[in-house]
Amino acid sequence: MKGFVLIIQIALAIGLIALILLQSSKGGLGGGLGAGEFYRSKRGAERVVFGATIVMAFLFLAVSIVSLFL
Repeated sequence: MKGFVLIIQIALAIGLIALILLQSSKGGLGGGLGAGEFYRSKRGAERVVFGATIVMAFLFLAVSIVSLFL
């Protein structure tokens, strides 16, 4: 059981890294601190990747907590 959870955790970690790297880096830290020129909303595929990243992060957190108790 512990080995199965570990494999799932590794797969989620790789997927989460891939999703983070796929995201656009145009916003960056400067945009968050007010250096951005205009407000830009997420559209299309960017919104899907953003939502998938949140879901993947939540799943990774849940699997990490489960592996803690096994």
